Amino acid sequence: MGKKAAPRRFAENEAMAYGKMIRTSPQKINLVAQTIRGRSCEEALSLLSFSHRRIAVTVRKVLQSAIANAENNQQLDVDRLYVVEATAGKQMVMKRWHPRARGRVGRVVKPFSNLTIVVREREESV
Repeated sequence: MGKKAAPRRFAENEAMAYGKMIRTSPQKINLVAQTIRGRSCEEALSLLSFSHRRIAVTVRKVLQSAIANAENNQQLDVDRLYVVEATAGKQMVMKRWHPRARGRVGRVVKPFSNLTIVVREREESV
């Protein structure tokens, strides 16, 4: 009797990976994510491995997960994959307090983020 299966959010030639609760701001993730949008997965992995930003390591792990999902779940050709979408979103925010002068307090905001990476297989050129 159960519910019908939900329709796929992505096309048959696409795969995605979703990184949750990443301990940095979405703005910092987005700076790294915009460097890989539209690039082939091989080129994006090499860019991320040589990036000096700390969060590039996490973005690289999520990209590798998207590539693995494409290969194992969708049976896509890894050599023809490219990054269609790389977006960062807001997650929760930890609020901490820092003592200041004259009994006051300074608010410290420690944001968390989400990261979504979608890869697609290029059509064969004839």
